[in-house]
Amino acid sequence: MNISFHGAARTVTGSKHLLTLDSGIKILLDCGMFQGLGKDTDPLNRHLGFNPAEVDYLILSHAHIDHSGNIPYLVKQGFEGKIICTAATRDLAAIMLADTAHIQEYDIQYINKRKARKGEAPIEVLYTMEDVDDALKLFYGIPYQKDFEICPGVTVRFTDTGHILGSAAVNLKITEGSKETRITFTGDIGRPGDKILKVPESFPQADYIICESTYGNRLHESSEKTEQHLLQVVRETCVEKKGKLIIPAFSLGRTQEVVYVLNNLRNAGLLPNIPVYVDSPLSVNATSIMRAHPECFNGGILQSLRNDPDPFGFDTLHYIQKAEDSIALNERTEPMIIISASGMAEAGRIKHHLKNSISKKQNTILMVGYCTPESLGGRIARGETEVRIFGKEYKVIADVEVMNSYSAHGDYKEMLDFLSCQNPKKEKTIFSSRRI
Repeated sequence: MNISFHGAARTVTGSKHLLTLDSGIKILLDCGMFQGLGKDTDPLNRHLGFNPAEVDYLILSHAHIDHSGNIPYLVKQGFEGKIICTAATRDLAAIMLADTAHIQEYDIQYINKRKARKGEAPIEVLYTMEDVDDALKLFYGIPYQKDFEICPGVTVRFTDTGHILGSAAVNLKITEGSKETRITFTGDIGRPGDKILKVPESFPQADYIICESTYGNRLHESSEKTEQHLLQVVRETCVEKKGKLIIPAFSLGRTQEVVYVLNNLRNAGLLPNIPVYVDSPLSVNATSIMRAHPECFNGGILQSLRNDPDPFGFDTLHYIQKAEDSIALNERTEPMIIISASGMAEAGRIKHHLKNSISKKQNTILMVGYCTPESLGGRIARGETEVRIFGKEYKVIADVEVMNSYSAHGDYKEMLDFLSCQNPKKEKTIFSSRRI
């Protein structure tokens, strides 16, 4: 057996790990899209490092684009096998891949206009909505904690990692002749204190572990401090400065957690009476899917559902779908909170909100999740005084706050706790799939 790594090594996106068995069977673990790497991003996404037509099976750990986003391109290039994941991941991938296709088509028009002005040849979109439709036909959802035979000699079991809705560690048992090998790909490891999802589960003993380490060098602050910090930022921005609080957040996971915390603050009478806007069609759809999968919720939110039937909605919260309604937010001057995708601020409506807000001192930009250093969100978070948005330089005059504890990734202590279910004497190798 051979394991080759084609992404999420020395960087944090593009997760792809290829197993080639002695029989010639090839199993791909994730097929993520590289993001936030500037001019290198597109070439990396177009050159997979292997022949998609030779891959027999794809096992998907979760629906985040850095793990699933290049699946339609894989199919476009000849992959015809099963795509195996949890039921919730299948539902989320349907909307997230469609959204990614639409964003690409929009962005490619802008890029090709610039190329035309320079006399350069246009580039082709990575994949289209038709490619997404073709990919979705190959998805096959299975439940957690059930052994599923992929092919003779290979079984998979999903265990919940509590990272996002439907996220799973991929536990493989592979029999080659008289030899049995157990491989676990952790995917992204969630946090035991997540407001919405279950605590990451222990997983079967493995011989080899492919493990993420996004936050392998830091500790998060406590959830109680996080809520207090958020409330403080809201009051300082919207009440004292009478400005806008702009929160770039991933449509899936961080948006719902921030909304859930704001909902609880509102129920407790602590949240100021200001409008809150979730400005992302994908976030709206993802929230609907979350409502449909309570089997992934932890006991805390299940308990709160008895008294609050909609933990993702309150009287001053508004979900924005139409583009004209999103544009109108930038023309308004009253205090408000705007939560918009993407979390790294590399694409989507958030870039328009940042363009209109980042150079005004009464506003605050609040970063609530991990951003690659090269991304727009990463540059804002590390304190750059000027950033480029839509090809134009903007001075960063608004206040910038960073709250990494809202990240869906466990810190190094939480990752070590997650791995503690293993007997080190029985492990042969742990591969760290993320930069520490």
